Amino acid sequence: MCGIVGAVQKNTKAMPVLLSGLRALEYRGYDSAGVAVIENGKIECVKSVGKVAELEKKLKKRELNGAVGIAHTRWATHGVPSEANAHPHLSHNNEVAVVHNGIIENHEKLRTRLESEGYKFVSDTDTEVIAHLVHHYLNLSKQKDLFEAVEKAVHELKGAYAIAVISGSAPDRIVAARFGSPLVVGFGNEKMFVASDVSALIDETNQFTYLEDGDVAEIFADSCVIRNASGKRVDRPMITSEISAADMSLHGFQHYMQKEMYDQPQAIKSTIEQAMKKGEIDVRAFGAKALSVFRKISSIQIIACGTSYHAGLAARYWIEPLADLPCNVDVASEYRYREPRFRKGTLYVFISQSGETADTLACLNMVKRESPNSHTLAICNVPESSLTRGTDLAFLTRAGKEIGVASTKAFTTQLVAFLLLTVVLGRIRRTLPKEIDKKIMKGLLTLPEKVEEALELDSTLHRLAPKFTEKEHCLFLGRGIEYPIALEGALKLKEISYIHAEGYQAGELKHGPLALVDENMPVIAVAPNDALAGKLQSNLKEVRARNGKLFIFASPETKIVKDEGTEVILIPEVDELLAPIVAVVPLQLFAYHVAVQRGKDVDKPRNLAKSVTVE
Repeated sequence: MCGIVGAVQKNTKAMPVLLSGLRALEYRGYDSAGVAVIENGKIECVKSVGKVAELEKKLKKRELNGAVGIAHTRWATHGVPSEANAHPHLSHNNEVAVVHNGIIENHEKLRTRLESEGYKFVSDTDTEVIAHLVHHYLNLSKQKDLFEAVEKAVHELKGAYAIAVISGSAPDRIVAARFGSPLVVGFGNEKMFVASDVSALIDETNQFTYLEDGDVAEIFADSCVIRNASGKRVDRPMITSEISAADMSLHGFQHYMQKEMYDQPQAIKSTIEQAMKKGEIDVRAFGAKALSVFRKISSIQIIACGTSYHAGLAARYWIEPLADLPCNVDVASEYRYREPRFRKGTLYVFISQSGETADTLACLNMVKRESPNSHTLAICNVPESSLTRGTDLAFLTRAGKEIGVASTKAFTTQLVAFLLLTVVLGRIRRTLPKEIDKKIMKGLLTLPEKVEEALELDSTLHRLAPKFTEKEHCLFLGRGIEYPIALEGALKLKEISYIHAEGYQAGELKHGPLALVDENMPVIAVAPNDALAGKLQSNLKEVRARNGKLFIFASPETKIVKDEGTEVILIPEVDELLAPIVAVVPLQLFAYHVAVQRGKDVDKPRNLAKSVTVE
């Protein structure tokens, strides 16, 4: 979602760091941007609607030389995109400036109170109340103590926030605070930083401290003091980030999404290798206590959002038959509000690429609160994330930095993680037949190669894409474990091309979706050679009988009968247990080419953000 960058330096301009950080955070999605620095004891602020490039144009006309500053990219929640609603937000007489990620749920009540005290609001945002509230407490402080003012202000806030605050009365520091939204402090040489994402600061440092919920930090150029929600001084661990500047490079590709699709063979290989020891899956890849935990469980509950939810749906088709465990899968934003029942022996599995997904983290906190003896496992791509730091166990996918909003390599590595988990559970519970165990292990060794073969369909799908560029609707069909892959294919197409696409179980065709099928409604089917291939072909005949146009992603052994209304794209032959990991790759490529040929920004689709850190 929104992005925060802040810098506290000695005798050097903060602006280059702030702008570099904003550019690094553009992938998160935003609609406006702004900066504020302290110069000669006063706050100077510049804001703009649109891309960071628009902000830079303004800054060329107005040089800002301050050594302490904050910056922000905003994704609109309260109020339309406008300069007035853009961050930073300023208090009375520009004495305080604030940037904020999250949502303040009691902002209307606070706004009414502050207005009654004489504060005038110029925006429609929830964030502006923070600026005025900090100013209010700053004026009550005899010492003009910014830390104390922020600490008192955040105690009044309800909701989620990550904030960075500066004031002309404290020109040598930033005060930062978090609850429910991520915030990190970066350590440099006589310069310190704050950001919502380490990627904003990776050109400056790889040494970070992650603030915990309730923390308030006072950041100077050479030190940082952190107090927790109780006001007690605490030391948070220092972490060396694995992200490098090279991870942010396109490496010759046109888009990050394109690069990340081609990263998949290596990402899958790295994910498999880090779980192996002497040619076997090491259960400790899931955590030091994984073996003892896995021996106790009697069911699994998977909780995730978006693409990660689709990975969980696919995992159920492996876990239930091969590990003989009941497996439920829920969307986090629904699970947290449906008053679920917590049962002894359940392993709660939380999936998130970033590890900062707000609804998923809220579900984790709910499980820990309502069922403190339950066991929790994170499947995540970011080792330092809130999710991995909050669960008992964690499996790290090795996808590397994913910048494109539409997830690709994170999804395939999540599937790999679940297949590895299934094998481990099946072995512990003695429910995995040896011949299937051997098939999976053999398949995993050749999986990166099979994904490379799938990527060779790139030129074929590029040629096929024009048949979709004028379409506005599309159906995706799959049976069994390919149904979640159909859902994922539909999600990719709608996310980046803006074509309305829906995924369905093929067996449900006659229960509604068939009414939509005609010559203008293309139907994409995922058809590897598995046990349900015959039934799927019967469903596809129903589409052709209504003059629907078929595009079938099929294994050579599926033996699809082709006619003039049917396009068959042959995907690499692979054992049916591994088929979904391979089958999704051509669907990613196809969505990409359709979007590019429709002239869309595939890396930053409208209205979407990479990491959804608010409800």
